[in-house]
Amino acid sequence: MSYVGIGWAVSAVLLALGWPLRARADVPAVVPGTPALPVVRFAPEADYGPFVYRDADGRIRGLSVDLLDQVARHAGVSMQTLPARPLAEILAGAQRGEVDLITSLRPTPERAAYLGFTRPYVQVDAIAVGRAGTPGPDLRDLSGRKVAVGAGYAVEHFVRQAYPQVVWQGVADDRVGLALLRAGQVDAAVADVASVHFIVTQQGWPALALGRPVGFSYPLSFAWRKDLPELGAALEAGLAALTPDERAVVLQRWLPAEALAVIDDRRLPLLAVGVAALLAGAVTVLLARRRRARQAQRS
Repeated sequence: MSYVGIGWAVSAVLLALGWPLRARADVPAVVPGTPALPVVRFAPEADYGPFVYRDADGRIRGLSVDLLDQVARHAGVSMQTLPARPLAEILAGAQRGEVDLITSLRPTPERAAYLGFTRPYVQVDAIAVGRAGTPGPDLRDLSGRKVAVGAGYAVEHFVRQAYPQVVWQGVADDRVGLALLRAGQVDAAVADVASVHFIVTQQGWPALALGRPVGFSYPLSFAWRKDLPELGAALEAGLAALTPDERAVVLQRWLPAEALAVIDDRRLPLLAVGVAALLAGAVTVLLARRRRARQAQRS
């Protein structure tokens, strides 16, 4: 095997780890000769700001939408945007084969039965929120107190198990929970920090008191119909081709500094060690094969 072959094997290891090989706008995100994808049906969620939502003028906007535009440009993916709907309807459409692409989704075992997921492109913490002018709440101190949480949200099951001493009140969505908090009908609310900032800004409310993280985070990914693996590969390639500047512009447009918890950089040194070990192993194996091939040719 040539050193070109070794290079391809090293690249495969990096891609398998989700490690971006390059992050330059001038590098194609898809391999030349790859068959073009059909037009991809993108199903936006109607009300999950700041990630994806329909604004007052009917436009689909949000962090995930802007990022998807960049990823699609790098990957050469053409999209048809479907009407905005609630997430439950979108997921049902994906199961029926009517939806190809969803943004802002947290992978779960149930969803993985019919959807594939890219690497997360942003991660936000769920926090406890209190009324303006009060200290930021800590769920550990709210025994017997009433706290709002989105009914059916991924975080609901977690907090009910982790904080059974709290009196939990399920609500339709984060906006309802925060409105109940402001009206004094609950003592605190749980929501992801980015959504809290977005809702408060949209409603023109005074700033609420941001408390401690509850121990649950939302790693958000692009999700693709599982029978379209070529779409998943294209999205991963587009993510890998994003430049740091492109990513930063989108994140800073939609999130304040305190609302953003990008995928934990503290894990990168450990990942780098793992990558180095895998690369060393891959190169060793390939060189050994090359030596054996040469010996066979001489004999």
